[in-house]
Amino acid sequence: MTKIGHIVNPVIVSKSSDLHVAQPITFESMRVARQLAAKKVNIDFVSAQYPEDHSLVPDDFLMTPDLERSILDVGNFQQQRKLPFIVDILDRLYESTDADYLIYSNVDIALMPHFYLAVHAMIASGYDAFVINRRTIPGGCQSIGELPLMYSEVGKYHEGHDCFVFPRKLYPDFVLENVCVGIAWIGRALIWNLACHGQHFEEFGRKDLTFHIGDDKPTQGTAFYDYRAYNKSQARSIIEELTRRHAPFERLDPFSTYPIDVGLDTEPPSLTRRCCRRLTKVLRRLRLVK
Repeated sequence: MTKIGHIVNPVIVSKSSDLHVAQPITFESMRVARQLAAKKVNIDFVSAQYPEDHSLVPDDFLMTPDLERSILDVGNFQQQRKLPFIVDILDRLYESTDADYLIYSNVDIALMPHFYLAVHAMIASGYDAFVINRRTIPGGCQSIGELPLMYSEVGKYHEGHDCFVFPRKLYPDFVLENVCVGIAWIGRALIWNLACHGQHFEEFGRKDLTFHIGDDKPTQGTAFYDYRAYNKSQARSIIEELTRRHAPFERLDPFSTYPIDVGLDTEPPSLTRRCCRRLTKVLRRLRLVK
């Protein structure tokens, strides 16, 4: 029987945060999916958390040793967010379970009931390292009891990367530097590693397997440009080391497919750029541009 270890990073937040609603729903959706897959897959639920977040960790999750570092230890930032490094989270997953395959997903990403069965089928089909993109559903549902309604939402495709599956045996070769979670470039850093180390990498962009409630983007505002600049610098270091180890690429070049010089800016936009963005949003609402 295939064994999977799945880690999340629970965090206590204020009631105004979207995570306050999302996290209990994520935990319950994981339980539902595990129960459905019980005859084919053995699944360990794992938590990586700071000491102050103990009370939020569900009893059926293995609580790993507390996280000790955060991005606040390596720089000064306009906003104070205690964001952990992905390497510290994945190290704890690797050390806490002997699972054949490991999964990291954002703690606000809920699972469809057939999620683990689908992952098992993807592995059986030959994929050994893959990312599963989510759907975004409306934000009306707010409680665990409404999970069936959430499952029934068609939702919208979202191109963000927030759920990663890979073989345990590949992890010791990953290059992750000190890129932190919750900020742009974390997804690409993981994808580059999956693409470089896996033999059969794939991005599943339009599968009905995970979902996110609403489409809030709390760390994409001007106040978090310094965080994005930091993560982008770490991402460049990852590219340099992976290129040194793996280039030239015979098949997929992950740095061309998932380039670093596109996406969110790492400096505050000029007045002209801000005006252009606002105009584009208006035109999209009017369906004059895509």
